[in-house]
Amino acid sequence: MSAELLFRDDAYLKTAAARVLSVGVRAIELDRTVFYPLGGGQAGDTGALVRASGERVPIADTRKGETPDSVLHIAAAGAPLPEPGEMVGLEIDWPRRYRLMRLHTALHLLSCVVVAPVTGGNIVPDKARLDFDIDLAALDAARIESETNRLIASGSATETAWITDAELDAQPELVKTMSVQPPRGMGRVRLLRIPGIDLQPCGGTHVANIAEIGAIRVVKIRSEGRHNKRVEIVLG
Repeated sequence: MSAELLFRDDAYLKTAAARVLSVGVRAIELDRTVFYPLGGGQAGDTGALVRASGERVPIADTRKGETPDSVLHIAAAGAPLPEPGEMVGLEIDWPRRYRLMRLHTALHLLSCVVVAPVTGGNIVPDKARLDFDIDLAALDAARIESETNRLIASGSATETAWITDAELDAQPELVKTMSVQPPRGMGRVRLLRIPGIDLQPCGGTHVANIAEIGAIRVVKIRSEGRHNKRVEIVLG
């Protein structure tokens, strides 16, 4: 079952109302959602569904369903479950989501400072990292940190754009990440543009202006294999 993915158009939506489409053992599908599901290296949102009675259903995780644009809201173990057809309020854990947005946007800048193929990445609330196919000796923590923070300080707004599958196929240089390819087959692909800095396919959530990231710190650089050199950052 597909849902209207409200976070695609407005990553700052914290609440919404939705109708329950189906309920599994712990997985709840809704007709619309502000919850971002695990994907592209970004952790899924947590929060709560609020029933008309005021009863709260804690959501411990959010995952993609079996069909495009379907989202599974995973209730905490032992939580009460709503009924199909029921209207519920949606509340994401906003402080947690906002940290994910800031870190995810920071990784876009990091990928511009370290010019090398990206072989992996991960964003959780307290840290984020990218893996690069590059010589370890070419990675200098102080330089990476200062150059990334210089970009952040430029205060550029971010923009969302869409291109067709065919347009993306004609511009393969837009895809920096080797491990996660942008989804094709739906006719169009979502891009994140940071004017003058970055343009690449991305379905995650990002801040409206890169200055919102604040300063970052490079806390770890290490080898994770022949083609994987990891750069880990935290919010300063």
